[in-house]
Amino acid sequence: MYLLFAYLFSFICTGLLDFLVGRLAEVGFENGNIPENRIQNVLDIITKYVYELLEKECHLKKVTLPVDATESEPKSFIFMSEDALTNPDKLMVLIHGSGVVRAGQWARRLIINEDLDSGTQIPYIKRAIEEGYGVIVLNPNENYIEVEKTKAQVQLSSDSSDEPAEKRERKDKIQKETKKRRDFYEKYRNPQKEKETLQLYIRDNGSPEEHAIYVWDHFIAESAAENVFFVAHSYGGLAFVELMIQREADVKNKVTAVALTDSVHNVWHQEAGKTIREWMRENCCNWVSSSEPLDTSVESMLPDCPRVSAGTERHELTSWKSFPSVFKFFSEASEAKNSSVKLAPTRRSNRIKYEEL
Repeated sequence: MYLLFAYLFSFICTGLLDFLVGRLAEVGFENGNIPENRIQNVLDIITKYVYELLEKECHLKKVTLPVDATESEPKSFIFMSEDALTNPDKLMVLIHGSGVVRAGQWARRLIINEDLDSGTQIPYIKRAIEEGYGVIVLNPNENYIEVEKTKAQVQLSSDSSDEPAEKRERKDKIQKETKKRRDFYEKYRNPQKEKETLQLYIRDNGSPEEHAIYVWDHFIAESAAENVFFVAHSYGGLAFVELMIQREADVKNKVTAVALTDSVHNVWHQEAGKTIREWMRENCCNWVSSSEPLDTSVESMLPDCPRVSAGTERHELTSWKSFPSVFKFFSEASEAKNSSVKLAPTRRSNRIKYEEL
């Protein structure tokens, strides 16, 4: 019950309570209680609430992926502003980290324990729109849907071994006992997941990296914006670096600046080439968790982009704490690019042609 009251108090503070009250059946509300083993339902409703805010408060539209999806296949989606593809000047692309977060969120923990400003991408979206950016919000963790396995699929998975019958029987017995214990605890923890499920991956969006490349190919690369800016948190930074590796010339030609917030990318492990590392040094900045004041330079062992303090030691807060600095960084990058275009259009044109080759 203490946990329930803690959630409700935080929901009152963030405006979530009214939204939750209309969905009491979804969270197993009975006799004035929400069972602790249904808290996951509450967390899922937070995701729905943020989606609603993206559409109603930020005026973003929901776009289905894949773009040519059939009615029966698994689907995902992203959010974008009405002018995302037509804005001739600026486009901002937001990528969250890994885990349970979905489009529009930085950290679910912050939404519950702090507020919507620190835990969601809404402040970024609103300010971006105010400053004339188009906006695209990626959804890199929405990689599959779960469907209940049929009896035939369950039987097939248990009978697919080529082991001797006696050994398989002993193994099956152990597996059944293990499954029985696991199912008992799973039923207590989450009554909704009593049945075996099958994961059906979304075409061309089966991982955060695939998703980033897909959205680039079908939306960002096709946009009219002269200047594209990325904000990528945690694993989102890794997804961006993978995008660069796969689409290097296109990214260099279209992206003006990249703000990383406590990114977990690694240019060595991801085998990013020298030209990518050089571009990142000139066009990226990573705001990392640190006890130093905001924007203080932080030493890096990797030869990629500058690292500065986000003004917090908490990983999940780095996007929120660096918020004003990110927009200043983008503004300065845009001004510098425009100045270089005016001063040396021929040289820039030659550089772009060389990179495309």
